[in-house]
Amino acid sequence: MRIGLLTEGGYPYVSGDARLWCDRLVRGLGQHEFDIYALSRSERQEDEGWLELPPQVNRVRTAPLWTAEDDGVALGRRARRRFGENFEELAAVLCAGDGQAPEVADGVQGEPGEPSADVADRFANALYGLAELARDEGGLVAALRSESAVRALERACRAPGALRTAREARVPELLSVAAHLERALRPLSLDWYEDDALGSVDLCHATAGGTAALPGLLARHFAGVPLLVTEYGVQLRTHYLASADAPPAVRALLAAFHGRLAAEIYRRAALITPGNSHTRRWQERCGADRTKLRTVYPGMEASRFAEVGEAPDGADPDTLVWVGRIEPAKDLISLLHAFAEIRKEEPKARLRIVGAPSGIEGEAYLGHCRALAAQLFPDEAEGVHAVGDNPVSFEEIGGPEAPTLAEAYAAGMVIVLSSVVEGFPLSLVEAMFCGRATVSTDVGAVVEVIGGTGLVVPPRNPRALAEACVSLLRDPARRERLGAAARARALELFTVEQNIEAFHGIYLEIVSHAPVRRVVLDEAGEPLPFAAPAEAHVPGRWTGPMARVVARGGPTWATAAPVRATTPLPTTEAAR
Repeated sequence: MRIGLLTEGGYPYVSGDARLWCDRLVRGLGQHEFDIYALSRSERQEDEGWLELPPQVNRVRTAPLWTAEDDGVALGRRARRRFGENFEELAAVLCAGDGQAPEVADGVQGEPGEPSADVADRFANALYGLAELARDEGGLVAALRSESAVRALERACRAPGALRTAREARVPELLSVAAHLERALRPLSLDWYEDDALGSVDLCHATAGGTAALPGLLARHFAGVPLLVTEYGVQLRTHYLASADAPPAVRALLAAFHGRLAAEIYRRAALITPGNSHTRRWQERCGADRTKLRTVYPGMEASRFAEVGEAPDGADPDTLVWVGRIEPAKDLISLLHAFAEIRKEEPKARLRIVGAPSGIEGEAYLGHCRALAAQLFPDEAEGVHAVGDNPVSFEEIGGPEAPTLAEAYAAGMVIVLSSVVEGFPLSLVEAMFCGRATVSTDVGAVVEVIGGTGLVVPPRNPRALAEACVSLLRDPARRERLGAAARARALELFTVEQNIEAFHGIYLEIVSHAPVRRVVLDEAGEPLPFAAPAEAHVPGRWTGPMARVVARGGPTWATAAPVRATTPLPTTEAAR
């Protein structure tokens, strides 16, 4: 079959989210064909280029989310009226407040409530109305950036019954919301939904929710293509956190938009595959039908950690190791304060922090952590003639002390995670593959991943973190038991093989239940089951001459004229 793989800020680019998972999935399902539709997040990401793509990638089409030139589309009077009606309805739904995410004590949006059916239908009608207008006119970039869009948003905010926070929105806040909506709705203006693009695939697989899944939502609306949505992190929660410091009106309106969009995506998806129960709970709160949910853990390459996992006794028993991206959410400040308590109990203990900073904010945070480490732990020397050495080291993968990721985990017998925000903790799974005992904070999917094979403490509690680490440093037998159990659990649940096998079955299940949208005939006049059948890779009747367009009509149950099994690539598209 042919899969339309939808990504945002990741595959096939060298850098970005979920690129390795997507690459493993595509390579592992060589019996299928993949068309990749990728949204990029920055010019730098595009300049870095693509990963080397396997032969089963049939085509790649990309579009930037970080910029959009004016499409030059000037709407006529009738089109402007259609745009005004649909955009005003969309804005009115955002200001209505039904299903709004509640506020929590620290000012960050909490989990959303399920919107009413009326609100969901109004949002869907407005969204698809804009999509149909964009298809008819060739784009809506200029319209979404226009003054009329801002005025429509202002009228919705001032209307009776609007949210109190929306009614208080000032002009700068309205401009900010309008700009965000224009960016989020850019997929409406793409030419990805024709019969020779997403309309030709058997299944759309969105590798994230939100904007990444919007093209799949539109392919379902225009061409009836079934949609599969995979979320390994809570996309909606990410949006809430990103707007936590915004003015209340901006925060409320953006929360409403992303909550409505998530609910519509979940409602229309054929199946939804959360990566853990934490994500699953959020999806259910957003209205996802439980019968559509199938938990599929992310697949990771276990072989790169096999040597360390099979010989777990070569590490320094007094060394703690932290591995990850250096950013405030990882709460290394609490880890450093916890290590100060650990040193009081275990003077020989050392802490190795291995990772690179994430962006400008990460660089500043790393500098703050280095300064705190120097303050808490003055350089120490074993003798009067020795050079002082700090018990805390900051390293990066590829350096002399940690040439590879596996060797970073091999450096210590206890791996620590101190995060205050976490989705699916990949570093913990890597540590489990290495047979290491772990101490983690109770955030995200940590408890689900660990499953009793490590110690878990409350976040932002340095004393509890220190006590757990000391207990493992003093008990080699317990470390060994936990490490062995962790490795066995990781090999059972979190390998690439289990992930690929799960999605192979899900693809077949979705397509087997999807209604026939078109008929593809081979040279003998027999119908082919998929646009690119799996049998095409097996010697036999299916691998004969290329299926062709048959002049005569298809079976009586056909709803469209027969088409070719494989559509040639236009010369203007980027191919593998």
